[in-house]
Amino acid sequence: MAPTRWGIVSAGKISNDFKVALDTLSEDEHQVVAVAARSLERAEQFAKTHSIPSAYGSYAELAAQKDIDVVYIGATHPQHASVTTMMLRAGKPVLCEKPRSVSSREVRQMTSLAEKNNLFFMEAVWSRFFPVYDKVREILDSGELGEVKMVTASFGINFDGVQRFRDRSLTEGSLVELGIYPIQFTTMVFGGEEPQDVTATGQLIDTGVDEAATIVLKYSNNRMAVLTCSMSTTLSQEAHVYGTKTSFKIPNFWCPTEVITPDRSHSFPLPRPEKPLNYFNSTGLRFEAMEVRRCLQDGLSESPLLTHAMSLQIARILDRARRAVGTGFVHVSGAFTFDTAHA
Repeated sequence: MAPTRWGIVSAGKISNDFKVALDTLSEDEHQVVAVAARSLERAEQFAKTHSIPSAYGSYAELAAQKDIDVVYIGATHPQHASVTTMMLRAGKPVLCEKPRSVSSREVRQMTSLAEKNNLFFMEAVWSRFFPVYDKVREILDSGELGEVKMVTASFGINFDGVQRFRDRSLTEGSLVELGIYPIQFTTMVFGGEEPQDVTATGQLIDTGVDEAATIVLKYSNNRMAVLTCSMSTTLSQEAHVYGTKTSFKIPNFWCPTEVITPDRSHSFPLPRPEKPLNYFNSTGLRFEAMEVRRCLQDGLSESPLLTHAMSLQIARILDRARRAVGTGFVHVSGAFTFDTAHA
């Protein structure tokens, strides 16, 4: 079959890693044919570094190209909704970096547009597509854990000195940047069941951004999840799932290569990158690209591993947690304002 032709929006760090990850796959299956950035100079430099044939100084120019099968959006969080909308209106399938948007309302709007135009649209929660997650789903489906009663997950990295993480206008913070990972993991473990209650508490820095937060999700039948995230310190970076019979843990659960049960460890090594990476285990971005290609070939408009309903549930929980912590956002007339009603 013909290769999937990618267009990349943004020439930033995550876009670099996505292209390096694609390079671990066969050119017969994946090719990046264009990149767009906020300036032509940045796009041309990215294209030169990664041997991409076409570079554009605006996202609209890329949207107008006919030789692109799917667009990867690696732009900053506040741009996700507007750029995704632009691409969907231009008839382009989209893989948009997490979060789909900084509000669940916009997630619904973007999803409705994709469904109306019968276009593939997926949130790039890359964790969901790692082989380790396949193994986790297999363990959960086998029943060997008994009834799952508790999930714990922590994700913390010291981002001291990284100024963008202090900028509330960029809708940054520990919940958006890191908390989305333990949330998505929990929703997968509990099979998409809606939590009965979402509570959260956190610490804000002087710019109003949440530095750290703890989220408690309560489910039916006395099941719970306790999730923590931090931008100021390194946490355990592990997820644990406890059942009535046994348990397992996943080191580096947001980009894992191993799942450990009481009996054994299941390992899934990643390929080595040919160019430098910005983020840990980023060649694992290859798995979401593989899923996109599979869905496009099968004529699917959403992935069964991360459906629209799943993304919307993650967004709703994140909305509630951010409001509880005091960093909620509401989209008003093309701009974001801060929701202080629940602060």
